[in-house]
Amino acid sequence: MSKLFEKTQIGSMKLKNRIVMGPMGTTGEADGAYNIDAINYFMERAKGGTGLIITGANVVSTKYEPRPCTELSNFHHVERLNMLIDRCHHFGAKVCVQLSPGLGRQQFTDPFTPPYSAGDCPAFWFPQLKCKPFAVEDIHYLADKVGYSASLAKMSGADAVELHAYGGYLLDQFQSSKWNTRTDEYGGSLENRMRFTLECIQAIRSNVGPDFPILVKFTPYHGVEGGRELDEGLEMAKILENAGIDALHVDVGCYEAWYKAISTVYAPEGHQLHIVEAVKNTVSLPVLGQGKLFDPEKAEEVIENGIADYVVLAHQMLADPHWANKVKEGAIEDITPCVGCNECLLAGFSGKHYYCAVNPQCYAEKEYALPKPDGTSKKVLVIGGGPGGMSAAMTAAKRGYEVELWEKTGRLGGNLWAAGTPTFKHDVLRLITYMERQIHKLGVNVRLLKEATAEEVAAGQFDKVILAAGSTPVMPPIPGIEYAASANAYLTAQKKPGKKVVVIGGGLVGCEAAAYMKETADEVTIIEMLDDILATADHCLNNDQALRAMLAERNIPAICSAKVTRITPDSVTYVKDGKEASIDCDTVMIAAGYRANNQLEEALEGFVKDLTVIGDAEAPRKILTAVHEGYHAIRVME
Repeated sequence: MSKLFEKTQIGSMKLKNRIVMGPMGTTGEADGAYNIDAINYFMERAKGGTGLIITGANVVSTKYEPRPCTELSNFHHVERLNMLIDRCHHFGAKVCVQLSPGLGRQQFTDPFTPPYSAGDCPAFWFPQLKCKPFAVEDIHYLADKVGYSASLAKMSGADAVELHAYGGYLLDQFQSSKWNTRTDEYGGSLENRMRFTLECIQAIRSNVGPDFPILVKFTPYHGVEGGRELDEGLEMAKILENAGIDALHVDVGCYEAWYKAISTVYAPEGHQLHIVEAVKNTVSLPVLGQGKLFDPEKAEEVIENGIADYVVLAHQMLADPHWANKVKEGAIEDITPCVGCNECLLAGFSGKHYYCAVNPQCYAEKEYALPKPDGTSKKVLVIGGGPGGMSAAMTAAKRGYEVELWEKTGRLGGNLWAAGTPTFKHDVLRLITYMERQIHKLGVNVRLLKEATAEEVAAGQFDKVILAAGSTPVMPPIPGIEYAASANAYLTAQKKPGKKVVVIGGGLVGCEAAAYMKETADEVTIIEMLDDILATADHCLNNDQALRAMLAERNIPAICSAKVTRITPDSVTYVKDGKEASIDCDTVMIAAGYRANNQLEEALEGFVKDLTVIGDAEAPRKILTAVHEGYHAIRVME
């Protein structure tokens, strides 16, 4: 029998499997209570077979900082939280409510007011602000509020609470000598730095009684200079175990190394497991481990080998809320894969609710549900087999329509092939495999090597035409451009690089191409017109950190504020600061953006009943926009 699906227990809480939905902060109503979208979102993950759901952080007070997420601080928050918990219970999932005394230096909503913290360290998001150290009476107030919020969680029907004490947030700021410069009883020795956390645990216990499970999520290793090293983290694990808690949830990293905490496409599978295992070998408590464990075989190994007692999935649960049920049923090929783009995180930190690039229904489970097939016969043509086109075709087939997909090349996937070919981005290739499988399972009539013409499309008498023809790389008018090729050509192995490579363009594609080329080339240099690489990349900070770290590790220099003036068969000439310079090279690749393939749009207007242009054919953007536009174009069809 699968270890993942064993029945287990954390304290008095009985669990049907070892699969945990990790905490991810959620937006709430104006008063901080859960909104109905959040309730439906959690319920869908419970319906999907998850054994334990840990909510995102619920702040216990807004006295010292603005509310960044949901709040559990007064009696009136109980009603919505109870609705959430009850509806998850109906599917056999247990719910653990995460409680936070605050973000401290990590607060990200107010760039004008210095945040409170353990010491006078700079605020992370607004370094010009110096934090105000908490007074002792404020610390006592927050600990008491944590205890009271725990009583409200129990009143709401929660099965457990988890103390938010990790990742560089407020309690971790107190725990770490990197940010805690206090000289009173809350600073100095590890025992003193742990005092606030232990007072919170004590306050929770006194409010919930001896048998109610308490979990603590903590960070035994930060992975940054001056941050916590593992030996101290293991001492912390022992201190927490002695405090009488019921389980430890292990985290790694902090915002200075956010990519080590929240997985990106660039991270290897199981990248936190060496830390998780060290904690597991130190304590006798159940240990929850995370870090890109979405492969069911990998997850099973983690349990089988005793590395962790529970597997925690976070962003994979956004991509596919039914991961657990699909694994249990052996329908592995039907799992929608997380591609590590962190569009979810980017949305949350931009003031929006979660969005998932590969799951348009994330956080809109009811509102964006597809109408059920009603027997209506409609003919749909999708032009282009990239992510937008495949999304539209899948959605149309699910609505019971007759669907044709025309793709002018010999394979589906479009620009996902260029995005996913680098060794460190194969998560994107998993998306191609998944979508292609679904296309065929749903009975879509796929015609490869089929280029669309306006005449043939018009003759088909389709009820709906989706133009998803994607985009092609821009080749700028640089003298000697004939000696260069697009980054796409190298990323898809149509061309092979030499030993000295110059990449013109330091955006996302250029930086990823440069990192990939360095695996075989001796020298790779990026030349960028703007004053920094990735200046135009609209991606989350942790992805940005991860890619910059990879470029640094691979020793890839970038020449910024430079304009290329000439390309020859063996050199690139550029001007920087008014001075001309050249680089010897044998390979020049261009990463200067993309141009929409929308030529058919005007030709089809007036000749088809209903035309929608989606994805890069509308304007070159992201996987998210392509997938979502394909889905919604079909969802709203009448």
